[in-house]
Amino acid sequence: MAPGAPADRFLFHAFLALLLWMPLPFGSNVAWAWSLMEAWVFLIAGLWLVQYYRGKVSLNRPFVRAWPVTACLLATLVWIVVQALPLPAGALGLLSPRSLEIHSATHSYPSLSLDVYATRQAALQTLAYLLFFCLTLLLVNNKSRIKLLAQAIILGGVFQAAYGSLMTLSGLAHGIFIDEQDPGVATGTFINRNHLAGYLEMCLAAGVGLMLAELSSSRAASWRDSARHLLRTLLGNKARVRLALVVMVTGLVLTRSRMGNTAFFASLTGVGCFYLLAVRKLSGRTITFFASLLIIDLLVVGNFFGLEKVAERFQQASVDSKERVNTDRDALVMLRDFPLTGIGAGAFHAVYPMYTSAVVVTAFTLHAEDDYLQFACEFGLVFAAVLGAVVLASLWTAIRAQLKRRDPLMQGMGFAATMAIVALLIHSAVDFNLQIPANAAMFVVMLALAWVCRYWDPLAFAPGDRTNDGIED
Repeated sequence: MAPGAPADRFLFHAFLALLLWMPLPFGSNVAWAWSLMEAWVFLIAGLWLVQYYRGKVSLNRPFVRAWPVTACLLATLVWIVVQALPLPAGALGLLSPRSLEIHSATHSYPSLSLDVYATRQAALQTLAYLLFFCLTLLLVNNKSRIKLLAQAIILGGVFQAAYGSLMTLSGLAHGIFIDEQDPGVATGTFINRNHLAGYLEMCLAAGVGLMLAELSSSRAASWRDSARHLLRTLLGNKARVRLALVVMVTGLVLTRSRMGNTAFFASLTGVGCFYLLAVRKLSGRTITFFASLLIIDLLVVGNFFGLEKVAERFQQASVDSKERVNTDRDALVMLRDFPLTGIGAGAFHAVYPMYTSAVVVTAFTLHAEDDYLQFACEFGLVFAAVLGAVVLASLWTAIRAQLKRRDPLMQGMGFAATMAIVALLIHSAVDFNLQIPANAAMFVVMLALAWVCRYWDPLAFAPGDRTNDGIED
């Protein structure tokens, strides 16, 4: 039975339900929530394997073509397991002399990881992210499912933005699982406003991509055709998606996240210009759409709901920036002691107090203020580079999906994947969105979506999806 048949329909809907659930309990950044996330995705993957064994589903072209990325993610998982294994003193001293020194002084478990429990926990999370990547490739296997995935992501973003905006503008500041949130800024159901901003960046990318996919490229033959097109725009699906974009931009502005807003508008402008010049060849409707995003959302919505507050935070950033610089400087010292093998995935919070330069420690530092630096410290430079290769390969694949595919949906969602990846790459330089399970899982889904849009083969699925799309190897 070909992929896309009813055999895996329930699994696809369970997958979408998981994507919608994960942001609700603090971005799944608490033990019970990320444990539920892991159990949920393990169950979906297990049921898919049962269907595969029974011959009701099969591997598809995007999954096969993405094997280098899957292999890199699997190798990273194996490396995390190795970090948590006990090693002889000679081998440990050869691989990481500083780890041997610390274990000898504390008489602790002799492994590359300096917090074995946290590293084992990170191994389970990494396996979950690997399964998110594979399940996106295997379950999002026709055009209707690609649209449903985009719509589910947009729905999640609209809820977070609307809820966060309502709590901020009303002054109630109540959370779903807690009684009080950070007053004056939108956090949605996340703990940190920057993490809501990172989530909205990816949801906005999905919304912009879906809008681009639905923009008509045909010219109106008469005033009646123009009137019909206008009515379809005002009353149809495009109007709902456009309204969703306005709501999400409002929520993003109300987070007052400096880099969140910067990353969104920089990725929209940069990837949008590339799309106009290389893909749509300066199409009039596409230019109008991007202009409306920048003018209406940035000037009208932004000014009305407080874009000037974001500007004020840029001007008053000296204290916060100093703390970030201190944390990153201390993390660099840590990296110099563990350059190749790292301190163990998930162990940053346990090791950082040994390296802090603060005279008086006033807070418990869980993460570096830089995803790149934290991955390098925890995984070592080699496997941090492996993860970087995964992201860059997927980014290049998303770009090629826009250039090589002729189907508007594939081009539009290729744009969405490109914009989401670029936005998170920018934001990750000063924050730790990829340490939050809900955001990390959504980012992995966007990486996989790039491969789906590039290599999805319409001739392999339902007759209604057969189009002359010109798929090149």
